[in-house]
Amino acid sequence: MKKSRVAVLVLLFVVGVSLFAADKPVKLSLWSGYPEMEPLFKHAAAEYKKLHPNVDIDVLTHPLREYEQKLSATIPSNTAADVLDVSGYALQKFVEAGFIPKTPSKLEAYVNKAGRYTEFTKQSMTYKNTLYGVPFFQGKTALYWNVDMFKAAGLTRAPQTYAEMAEYAKKLAVYDKNGNLVRSGHSLRLSGQGSGLAEKWWFVLFPMGGTIIEPGKEAGKYHAGYNNDAGRKALTYYIDAVYKDKWDSFKIKHDAEAFELEQTAMFLRESWVIGDIAQKAPKLNYATAPVPSDMRAGRITNLQNLYVTKSCKNPDVAWDFIEFLVNDDNQRWMLDNVGWLPSRQDVDFSGILARKPQLKGFVEMPAGFQEYGYVPIAVFDELLTKLAERLAMAFLDSSLEGNPKAIAKVISDAADETNAILTKAKLFSE
Repeated sequence: MKKSRVAVLVLLFVVGVSLFAADKPVKLSLWSGYPEMEPLFKHAAAEYKKLHPNVDIDVLTHPLREYEQKLSATIPSNTAADVLDVSGYALQKFVEAGFIPKTPSKLEAYVNKAGRYTEFTKQSMTYKNTLYGVPFFQGKTALYWNVDMFKAAGLTRAPQTYAEMAEYAKKLAVYDKNGNLVRSGHSLRLSGQGSGLAEKWWFVLFPMGGTIIEPGKEAGKYHAGYNNDAGRKALTYYIDAVYKDKWDSFKIKHDAEAFELEQTAMFLRESWVIGDIAQKAPKLNYATAPVPSDMRAGRITNLQNLYVTKSCKNPDVAWDFIEFLVNDDNQRWMLDNVGWLPSRQDVDFSGILARKPQLKGFVEMPAGFQEYGYVPIAVFDELLTKLAERLAMAFLDSSLEGNPKAIAKVISDAADETNAILTKAKLFSE
């Protein structure tokens, strides 16, 4: 009887402490490298506060490269925000160094529920059989094409192969009376800082049969996957575009800005551009289509995840907010209002897709398409950045046009550097 009374008192004490903890003021900070996501975070924070009036969430976004640099300074010093929205590849080095806590068992069960996330997503977030973070949204690529420009050029559908896309680009390019390109047929990423330039080249490389790194003979080790016909062909595609066929140029605008200003007929990019077009060029007549194929078909999947840092003073609340951020309502709100693709596979988006058919090119996976993405090793960003630097210099080199030996050397030298980085990290294998 005495033991029963003690047990009851202990239980009441624990419940009382829990209730007190729930009522005390809690402040969380959240950082992201995607400023366009700020409306979602603020919307979710306001909705969460209705359920938990004692919780205030401060949201701060930065330009992506600045954000990644900030993480490198603040995570090791335990001065980062409580919750981080960050790509798995950018955070991998901190996971391997032990700076990032693993996903708690409750959220691990949530992530592993059958049909909720793809196996590719879960594997990309697993290090040494341990899950880190919760999947949030993903960047998948599709082809944006200007319907009016295609119609004027006598083209009735999007290109289905890279060879066809190059032919389309020739027909769609527009020049002034002096022969200067004023509208590109296909806007390529020709310059820029960081790993993004190499990532965009990967969009061409993968369908042509190559990749950045591929598994070696030893399990868990890799070597460059582009020192081959695919790598040489992908570089040639760029060189011919600028110097031989001249349907793209360094002298004109590129990417989403060019498409919105109708200074390019097509380009490859993620779904966020749909939201950007709605704001900046709402009358633009365009459609989306799957990434063209070559030797194979496939598109990149870049994962953005949510993590709690070691320095967080209220990790239980932080993880609870993360679970709230990825619920059905917030995943739909993100797709509808921001345009980034939710990572969850078990949410009904049919109403949004009916209103915004351009999103179907991203949400629906065509038959036979392969999914590929960043390899979860700490040095992947470094080797991709180094490759980007070499590609940027190659794109400026007009002497590569019609010079297969020189193109082969550029690819071979770049692959040697990739393999050297893997060797230094003890991750290289033939």
